[in-house]
Amino acid sequence: MPDISPILAAIAECAACKTDRDALGQVAVKAVHDRLPQAGWTGIYWLHDDELVLGPYIGPPTEHTRIPVGRGVCGTAVAEGRDQVVPDVRERSNYLACSTTTRSEIVVLIRAGGKIVGQIDIDSDKVDAFSADDHAFLKLVAGALGSLLVDPQEPSARG
Repeated sequence: MPDISPILAAIAECAACKTDRDALGQVAVKAVHDRLPQAGWTGIYWLHDDELVLGPYIGPPTEHTRIPVGRGVCGTAVAEGRDQVVPDVRERSNYLACSTTTRSEIVVLIRAGGKIVGQIDIDSDKVDAFSADDHAFLKLVAGALGSLLVDPQEPSARG
């Protein structure tokens, strides 16, 4: 598992950013992307009502800037209230292709006050690129983000 301490330190240094979740998210996205060499695209989607809205990301531009809850791997994570680790996206009938080279994806929910407020989404060009250690690492990052976000009672947040 990648070392979480530099990411936690970077997030903590940005604690003043907690009124600007994109600033906070950008710190996390960069730190995560730098520590997962298999990542080709790393980003955060924020939950607004029944739609995921693209926040900060690193990688090629995506046309998927808004994803309805329940659609694709990202929307499924929110609808089911659980993280998604997809070893081979070609085996998912509801996969929304951001890139023809993407082969695996991991989506880890961000919760604040027990409610889903967003997610970390990472794509890789390698099949089965994300291990259980990577998932545990991303859960720690998502937990740190969620603990710093200010308005967990936002009406769009889901349990």
